[in-house]
Formats: sequence, C-alpha cells, structure tokens
Amino acid sequence: MDGSQDRTAGRGGVDAEPMNDTIRALLNRRSIRKYTDQPVSEATISGILKAAFRAPTSSNIQAYSVVVVRDAETKKRLSVVTKNQKHVAECPVFLAFCADNTRIEAALAARGHTIADNNLEIGLVASIDTALVGMSASVVAETIGLHGVWIGAIRNDATETARILGLPANVYCVFGMCLGWPAEAPEQKPRMDYSQMVHYEHYGQLRDDSRTMEQALADYDKALAAHYTGTGRATTPDSWSHDMDKKFVPQAREALRAQLKAQGFDFR
Repeated sequence: MDGSQDRTAGRGGVDAEPMNDTIRALLNRRSIRKYTDQPVSEATISGILKAAFRAPTSSNIQAYSVVVVRDAETKKRLSVVTKNQKHVAECPVFLAFCADNTRIEAALAARGHTIADNNLEIGLVASIDTALVGMSASVVAETIGLHGVWIGAIRNDATETARILGLPANVYCVFGMCLGWPAEAPEQKPRMDYSQMVHYEHYGQLRDDSRTMEQALADYDKALAAHYTGTGRATTPDSWSHDMDKKFVPQAREALRAQLKAQGFDFR
C-alpha cells in the first residue's frame, strides 16, 4: 500500500484511522541489536540519508552532520564509550548523528560575526534538527528492511566520542544508530496507554481514562514487568518506575555540560 492509498475515512463517512506502509513500519518498530552478515551498501546508506535530510529544519539552518562508521576498530572504541554495548562494535554500520554549527559559524565569520558566545537556543535547535534527521533515517531504513537501535550512551563521554570521530569545535554527537539486516525478531515492548499521553485543549484534559497518573503508571509497571518476565529478563514489579528512579538518581552524565561547552555548545 502506497501513500496514494491512505484511508482516513471509511465508507459512509465513518471516521477510520489511516493505514499505509509508513504507519505500519512505525507501529511495528522495535530495537534490533543482532544483525546478519549481509553487507549494507554505500548506495543504501546514501539513499537513506538523502531522504532523511529532507526532515524539517528550524529556519533552514540544517545544523547537523552524520559520520558513517564501518571501521571495526573505530566501532570498538565507540562501544567502550557506551559501556561496551556489543552491538555498537558488531553492527555493519554505525551512524553518528551530530549537531553541527560549523557551517553557521562560517557564514557568520564571513560577515564579521561569531556564534562563540552562543546560548541555549542555538544548541537546542541544532540538537532537535539532528534528532529529526535521525528519526527520519530510522523510518526510511525500516521501510526497506534495515533495522537497528539508537545509542544515547554515546554521550557517556562526549569528549572521547569527539576524539574518536575527529569532531571539531561546534560539533557534538547527539546520538548514534546501529544499522543492519536483522538477525532477530524480539517481542515488541509495550508502550504507555495512548489515553494517558494525549491531552485535549489543555494539559490534563484526557479522554476515556478516569485513572490518576499514579494508577496509570502502576498499570504500566505491571504490563512492562510482564513483558520483561516473559522474555526472560530480570525486573521488579514496579518495572518502569524503578528503572526511571535508577536512571535519574543520582543524576546521569554530570560531566556532559562541561564536555559540550568545550565542543562549543554552551547549554546555559
């Protein structure tokens, strides 16, 4: 089914949710960490990225670059930054999605200005632009059968990641992405209830859900715990809430702000 066959209303004018290949790809999305030996061609990667670069960009600044990594030693070094995640070292292709203000700096410098004294907005816009490109690349890849997993742990040591990838000032790696032809089909992880995630007209106005946030979280903890237990993964009865508390207390990556400032991104 292609885009021309989208359906947003059924016969007789009855509303129906749309469905096409893109929607189906997103609904079936899951993280894949094991890959076959089948190579991923340069043409495939360039096709994915050229499409992804059509993602929305704030004021057309296009403040991103992607480093395509195939070298085994480089991937191994990056995996160390991520606390030795095996799939980073073993994936056929690792894509480093980077916020990149070098072209903006060049344009400003030619006119006697600089972004050296930048603020939160510049770094935030560049990071969002990069994320939009990454998501677009992920969707395109999955529509042609490639799958992977996003790697936020590349920010565990932003300075070392920049050193490995040769990133200059005004560039930092926002996240990485492993890509390859899938050698596994893990069960899809449940998401929180749609009815708790969408608000109408103002925050807190929900539809078809009278539960409190605490009740909804307790239900999701139970559902996620059942999923993990069913796949043989150790967890706790309050699975999601426990994981969030463990992830953010104490604060994660406390050195990150200083590391990004050294790269030219002053998130102040």
